[in-house]
Amino acid sequence: MNHALAPFDPCGIEVSRDHLIVALRLADHDEPCREFPNTPAGHQAVRRYLARSGHAVRLAMESTGLYGLDLALALHQAGVALMVANPRAVRHFAQALLQRSKNDRLDAQVLRQFAARMPFEPWRPPAAAAFKLVAVARRLEALTEMMTQEKNRLHAASLSQAQPTIIRIDLHRSIATQQRAIERLTTAALEFVLSDPLLARRFELLCSIPGFGATSALHTLAELTLLPADMDVRQWVAYAGLDPREYTSGTSVHKKVRISKAGNKHLRRALYMPALVAVQHQANLRAFYEHLLARAKTKLQALVATMRKLLHAIYGIFKHDQIFDGSKVFQIAEAALPQEIA
Repeated sequence: MNHALAPFDPCGIEVSRDHLIVALRLADHDEPCREFPNTPAGHQAVRRYLARSGHAVRLAMESTGLYGLDLALALHQAGVALMVANPRAVRHFAQALLQRSKNDRLDAQVLRQFAARMPFEPWRPPAAAAFKLVAVARRLEALTEMMTQEKNRLHAASLSQAQPTIIRIDLHRSIATQQRAIERLTTAALEFVLSDPLLARRFELLCSIPGFGATSALHTLAELTLLPADMDVRQWVAYAGLDPREYTSGTSVHKKVRISKAGNKHLRRALYMPALVAVQHQANLRAFYEHLLARAKTKLQALVATMRKLLHAIYGIFKHDQIFDGSKVFQIAEAALPQEIA
C-alpha cells in the first residue's frame, strides 16, 4: 500500500460477545493480531493500542448489533475514524480476495484490507433516545418471534393425543409470560418515544399511514432513528436492502431482478405487515399493487415494491412534517378511485 497517497493506518476489528480481535497495519508492515476483552476496560486498551500508530487510524468493523455498540461509541468519542460496514458487503469483499477459510483473526485481517481499499463512510452515532428505542424494539421483535414459535408448538401439541397435558400447560404459561413481557416493553418503548419531541412527532406521522399500528410504527421508527439526517431516500432504500439488484452478463445471462437484501433485515421485517395491510385498505397503494400485477409482476414482487413505496412515503412525510397523503404516493383517476375499506 502506498502511504504517500493514503496517510492513514488501516485497522480491522472483529467483534464477538467476549473478545475483540484487532488487526492493525503500522506504516509499511502488518502487526500481529491482538486480542482484547469486549469490556469497557478492553475498549480503552484498544484505544491506547491504536494510539501507537504514527498516522491517523482508519478503522473498519462489521455491524454486529449491541456487541460492538459500546466499542464504537468509545472509539468515536476518542476521535478514531470509524466505519461500521455492512456484513454482506464485507463477505463479498472477502470472496473477491479469494478468502476461503474463516476465523476471527482472518476476519479481522479482511476488515483491515476493507478499511484500506474501500470508500470510507464515517460512522455517526445516533442520539441516546434512539439507542434505547432500538434496544427495546429488537428485544420486542425477538420475544414476538419466540411467542409465535410457542404458539405453533401449542397448536401441534393440541392436535396430538400422545402429548401429555403438562406440555400444553407449560406452553400456555410460556406464552402468557412472553405476552406480559411484550406488554411491558411496548409501554417502555412508547415512553421513550413520547419523551422525545422529534420521535413523538414521527411516531404520529407513521401512525397516519394506513397499515401502520402502534407496534409496526415503533419497530419502523426504531430502525430509522439509526440513520444520519443527511441521507437521501435512495440511501434509505439501500439501507433497508430493498434496492433492486440486476444480474446480467453478456447476452446469455439474464437472471431475474431481485432486491439486494444487503441492508437492515429488521427494517424490512417492520415494513412487511404494513405493506400487506396497506394494499388491502389504502386505495392508492392498492392501485399501485394492482398496477404491478397487471404488468405481470408476481404478488411477492408487487408487495416488495409496495414496501419500497412506503419507505419513500415515510421519507417524504418526515422531511416535510406532513401526515400521509396517498395521492402523493400513486395517483389514480378519480373515477376509478375505489372506496377505502374500513
